[in-house]
Amino acid sequence: MQVMQIRDAHVLVCGAGGFIGGHLVNVLFAEGAASVRAVDIKPPHEWYQINPAADNQVLDLKLRDACMEAAEGMEGVFQLAADMGGMGFIENNKALCMLSVLINTHMLLAARQAGVRRFFYSSSACVYNGEKQQDYDVVALKEEDAYPAMPEDGYGWEKLFSERMCRHFHEDFGLGTRVARFHNVYGPLGTWMGGREKAPAAISRKVLEAKHSGLHEIEIWGDGHQTRSFMYIDDCTKGVVDIFQSDILEPINLGSSELVTINQLVDIAEDIAGVKLKRNYNLSAPKGVNGRNSDNTLVEKYLGWEPSIRLRDGMAKTMAWIEEEMLAGATSK
Repeated sequence: MQVMQIRDAHVLVCGAGGFIGGHLVNVLFAEGAASVRAVDIKPPHEWYQINPAADNQVLDLKLRDACMEAAEGMEGVFQLAADMGGMGFIENNKALCMLSVLINTHMLLAARQAGVRRFFYSSSACVYNGEKQQDYDVVALKEEDAYPAMPEDGYGWEKLFSERMCRHFHEDFGLGTRVARFHNVYGPLGTWMGGREKAPAAISRKVLEAKHSGLHEIEIWGDGHQTRSFMYIDDCTKGVVDIFQSDILEPINLGSSELVTINQLVDIAEDIAGVKLKRNYNLSAPKGVNGRNSDNTLVEKYLGWEPSIRLRDGMAKTMAWIEEEMLAGATSK
């Protein structure tokens, strides 16, 4: 299987106005890409980051013609565009999440027509069988645990279906597809309020709000015993680059194996902020599965990849950025 390098390649980032996409554009330039076309549906002032060296375009990638325009002249595609957010969003917007399948379908068709050599698709740990995530003390999820299929309703089904499309576009048409299953990516320059934020950003914001308001209380969704692993953005983008350039054909985990409870995540945030808060548990709020963790056996075996940034260190960087934004009166995009 041919290994494709980013250096000197012309590449497209779909969803470049988003959290991961914005960071990825910068990394691709650092890796020596000849050009980066950055595409998002949002107007430029709503992008989390804009790299002036990129060919920045506003296109609705749910439309086939827009995908054809975006893919023209590209050698590599990073398909990160999706309508998604944290658990509160995906549990209450299942149809919107499913409609992202239009982006994935049209981008695969456009990539094939444009003669793209390599197509990277960002899947999610939400594809995993829910029956394997019922215990807090969860066994780390191996790639094979996505089947028999019982993914997160809505968002997880869309991701799993699109994984299969990538597989069959490779088998039937020879498109070089690569798939990574992201496990809870966090870090600076991301969503931290408004309903689409994920747990690390939401907890960071709540702890900082409690600190600055003097109201030393925090609402936690669920009972706080649910377990997760969280991957810092720099580890994520390195993993994306490594997988894109690899010869790995099957979907592969990309996440941290450092398992914590939500209560422990709050402990970390409190320690960083220097406060201790009264915890109020909202048992009716969306909380997702009871336990989820990444088994990194395959990605470490094939690529030597393992997250290098501890959760506490990543949370400190994330909270410092969110606090700066809060004190400056910024609103999350």
